[in-house]
Amino acid sequence: MKLNYYPETDSLYIDLSEKTSVESKEISDGIVLDYDADGSLVGIDIDNASRKVQLKELILSRLPSDVHTVVA
Repeated sequence: MKLNYYPETDSLYIDLSEKTSVESKEISDGIVLDYDADGSLVGIDIDNASRKVQLKELILSRLPSDVHTVVA
């Protein structure tokens, strides 16, 4: 899973899978879910993220994998 924040557009994309999105559905104002060809959720796009999500802090708890931090 990858979280990518784009300050120029104030959007947050949560990439849940390496699979390609083939369909998108807006479920709420500025919240779009992306699905693959099998109908599985592969990503979440949040527009105006700084107004909808607490971006200053990210807490990861009991993840069963390694955590990598990339600073752009």
